Amino acid sequence: MRITRRAALAAAASAVALLLLLFWPSSSTPAILRTIDQNILLVSIDTLRADALGSYGGRAATPNLDRLAREGLRFDFAHAHAVVTLPSHASILTGLLPFQHGVRDNAGYRLAAEVPTMATRLGAAGHEAGAFVGAFPLDSRFGLDAGFIVYDDRVGGSGQSSDFLIAERPAEAVVHAALQWLGDRTDPWFAWVHLFDPHAAYVPPAPFDRQYADAPYLGEVAYTDWTLGPLFDAVRRAPRPTLVIVTADHGEGLGDHGELTHGVLAYEPTLRVPLIVAQLGPGTQAMGRPGGLRLPARHIDLLPTVLDALALAPDPALPGVSLLPDADGVRAGMPRPSYFEAMSASLNRGWAPLSGVIADGQKYIQLPLPELYDLADDPDETANRADDAARVQAMARRLDALRASAPAPPDPVSPDVADRLRSLGYVVGRAAARPGYTADDDPKRLIGLDRAIHQGIDLYQRGRPEEAIDLYRTVIETRPSMLIAHRHLAFLHWMLGQVDAAVATLEHALTAGRPTLELQTQLGVYLAETGRAGDAVRQLEPLAAARGSQAPIHLLNALGIAYARAGNPERALATFQALVGQDPDNAMGFENIGAAHLERGDLDDARIAFQRAVAIAPTSSRAHAGLGVVWLRQGNRDPAIASWTRAVELDPQNYDALYNLGAELINAGRPAAARPYLERFVRSAPPAFYADDIHRLSQWLQAR
Repeated sequence: MRITRRAALAAAASAVALLLLLFWPSSSTPAILRTIDQNILLVSIDTLRADALGSYGGRAATPNLDRLAREGLRFDFAHAHAVVTLPSHASILTGLLPFQHGVRDNAGYRLAAEVPTMATRLGAAGHEAGAFVGAFPLDSRFGLDAGFIVYDDRVGGSGQSSDFLIAERPAEAVVHAALQWLGDRTDPWFAWVHLFDPHAAYVPPAPFDRQYADAPYLGEVAYTDWTLGPLFDAVRRAPRPTLVIVTADHGEGLGDHGELTHGVLAYEPTLRVPLIVAQLGPGTQAMGRPGGLRLPARHIDLLPTVLDALALAPDPALPGVSLLPDADGVRAGMPRPSYFEAMSASLNRGWAPLSGVIADGQKYIQLPLPELYDLADDPDETANRADDAARVQAMARRLDALRASAPAPPDPVSPDVADRLRSLGYVVGRAAARPGYTADDDPKRLIGLDRAIHQGIDLYQRGRPEEAIDLYRTVIETRPSMLIAHRHLAFLHWMLGQVDAAVATLEHALTAGRPTLELQTQLGVYLAETGRAGDAVRQLEPLAAARGSQAPIHLLNALGIAYARAGNPERALATFQALVGQDPDNAMGFENIGAAHLERGDLDDARIAFQRAVAIAPTSSRAHAGLGVVWLRQGNRDPAIASWTRAVELDPQNYDALYNLGAELINAGRPAAARPYLERFVRSAPPAFYADDIHRLSQWLQAR
């Protein structure tokens, strides 16, 4: 009896200690300025681990963020709700959990227009809202632009649709664009600045590349901090106060728990995020306290925090609470459980969906092989306590109480979106949901396959596609139903000119798992481009007819290509026009309209279509190349050469443009200028597509 009583007393004392951590000591309550006319600056740094920052004990030199942490509040126990970019930012901007706002992955989802966001709420309160983003996953097409008078998502890129390479916009350029916009503001503003640089691949600019040669990820972090200095200095000089919030959408695995990057698992390296809240400018006081706060904080708390700082009424429909202390130094509604999920591997690969909850210092991960960790004693999550059935059941009830729903089926993903996301390391490829998952579907058991997928992309980027092919073959042998491996393997065969192998790979994939529309469409395009246009039309027409006016854009594009290759330019043109009718800003659609007009000999219409494509996507190599063909056929050689020159600058693998440029320079009497282009063509063009041209140009080069 005595032992039992002492144990109960010890447990009670522990509970009191935990509660004390959730309260602000009233003697050191920071002064919070709550006023409607202050500015709001939200900085989200993609893929930033909390433990990388100097103020969190990390190795990266981050003086600007460290200073902000001293001036404000540094939350040491903050968590995201998702581990990929788009869903996480949707939670930050809406104050809703992923199953509430409905965005569950980077591809196939769009935030509904009727969902209120930080920008729409602050716009109604009189704030001008501007967003400046650094990478494609936050493109305006995904719905986060609602409420912003400026949504600057000009991230650039290679203009290619058939590779894994794309440029991000450097942090320095993003901050510069934001500063230009802020310099013109006189009314209160809300600015969202998104910096992408810590995301893989880790290639920091000088001098950070040399300073962090052994840890390039930290070099990216240090560079990002350096770019933020002018932004924070401008805010400090602003004529009105500014609430500044800095966080990350998620962290980065860096090999912890076997995960190289992020998106599959939800351990602390990818789920825990830095969070700094400060007020800068006139009339504000430093909010800093010695050390950080173990106060539980979540992304859904950021919108209520902003509303609180602006003295706006809280919205009872929001699940989060303000992180700012009240006059007594406490905040009601604690402790706060934090829901999280990682759905990408399930949606794209057919693995088990991952969800979980953090509450009372414990973390529960719901999977076929469940996991339970005591984060206070085991922050590295090395000891799975799932054998404690009572604790697991208690945490499972906490998760069930949140009433999280399964993801709605994602919309089909167009080829340009898939390629741009793939170029950033994201695996895009639909997998059908299954009625049940076993331990063999548990993502922690399959994380080695995730590494292989990323390693294959890396091998291709480094010019070693044959090794990537061998790697993907191994993945398919291990898990035949992993259709994304089939699609990547087919793509690599195609890029090497191994067209029969590419087609055979996709045809085999149709029997390996439940076929997806993306896979069927990719096969249709390959069939059309390899002389089997009739087969392509027969495969794609029923798919489009079954969807009627709702046929997705990438399916219409593939069907239009099939019609064109089958010698039916009228049906091709009508199909491409239906495509741009759905999406008037689809550059690829206008490129193909231009090509269809070229087939019909309608040069003026072709020129207009290609010019429209260039206006929509100035970095599209295909659009410039098509315009070059029009100029030449209209007798304008110099503009044609200029267009092809731009096309091969944007995409060195645009072999049609490369050939046309070299050939027309010869015709213009400029063989010396033509030689480097023709040498590049002969050296790198795939013989399966260009054997006759390679032979002819080789003879010309040898003769001179």
